[in-house]
Amino acid sequence: MENFYLFIIMCILLIILPGPDTAIATRNTVTVGTSGGFKTMFGTCCALLIHTSAAVFGLSAIIVKSALLFSVFKYVGAVYLVYLGFKTLWGLRNKQVAAATETSVKSKYENQSCFKQGFLTNLLNPKVAVFFLTFLPQFVNPGNDTFLPFLIMGITYTVLTALWFVFYIYLLNQISAFMKKPRTQAIFEGITGTVLIGFGIKLALEKAHN
Repeated sequence: MENFYLFIIMCILLIILPGPDTAIATRNTVTVGTSGGFKTMFGTCCALLIHTSAAVFGLSAIIVKSALLFSVFKYVGAVYLVYLGFKTLWGLRNKQVAAATETSVKSKYENQSCFKQGFLTNLLNPKVAVFFLTFLPQFVNPGNDTFLPFLIMGITYTVLTALWFVFYIYLLNQISAFMKKPRTQAIFEGITGTVLIGFGIKLALEKAHN
């Protein structure tokens, strides 16, 4: 493995860039609380570990090289992101007429599904598989066995992602009084829903890297 410290720096820069995972974690932290944010984070990290295993064992290469498999993952992931976006916007619309009991039940359901949202958002994004296969090899000595280096780098990336989200979720929690104002939530959820739909459309328009 070469330039491991450079790899860590690049990972940090890439992780803090806003993406679908950040949008989902933000939404669930603001609407559900820190428990929702952490469940989303765990879902994302579990998906990253699966992507790591796929890269280690060569499955990601098959997905990237197969236009059909890439398209399947791409469109399923895109549809799921668009679904979450519309769900957020629809929930925003209905929130104005929701009773306190209904809101409590809804929050409980969202808290239970936060892990699934984080997990599926990351797992169904073929760009993550492409990232692992195009980014990780740059830090491996040519001709050497890639099993252990890929495993170490994948786990490192997952741990760094978890640390970033812990910081990010606690930061959101510190300004929760402002973030949880009805008007602030309405504006924020509207933006988040639109961003998720945009990410879904962008993912659907991605072309396979052959």
